[in-house]
Amino acid sequence: MNKVAVVYWSGTGNTEKMAAAVVEGAKEKGAEASLMHCSEFNGDAMDAFDAVAFGCPSMGAEQLEEGEFEPMFASCESKLNGKKIALFGSYGWGGGEWMRTWEETCRGDGAVLVCDSVICNEVPGDDALAECRALGASLAE
Repeated sequence: MNKVAVVYWSGTGNTEKMAAAVVEGAKEKGAEASLMHCSEFNGDAMDAFDAVAFGCPSMGAEQLEEGEFEPMFASCESKLNGKKIALFGSYGWGGGEWMRTWEETCRGDGAVLVCDSVICNEVPGDDALAECRALGASLAE
């Protein structure tokens, strides 16, 4: 059984809803999935999981949240080489540049992105939540 961590930061609750759907998808495929706020996770925890989903909305000029999420993610970067990961998040403006930049960072760190990242504008609808469940299922395989 794969152990999957779903680590997120959410200011409005949109990315949190996406994270819950990722957990559902992983559990439906038989994984042991843990939902954690980014304040509960760091690089030291990476080795305890077979795969990790990171979720963060776009902030400011299309960037990761700087107060809690970005420092946590930076602590994980040295553990990304060869690790199965997936990315997701919501946005309120822009065109997804934060996600493309984040994907490039992860690839540069040697991460294995198991599926396309999931982004949605504002509140995740049924389609976005279904994509999140599929993302979770990809991590469980």
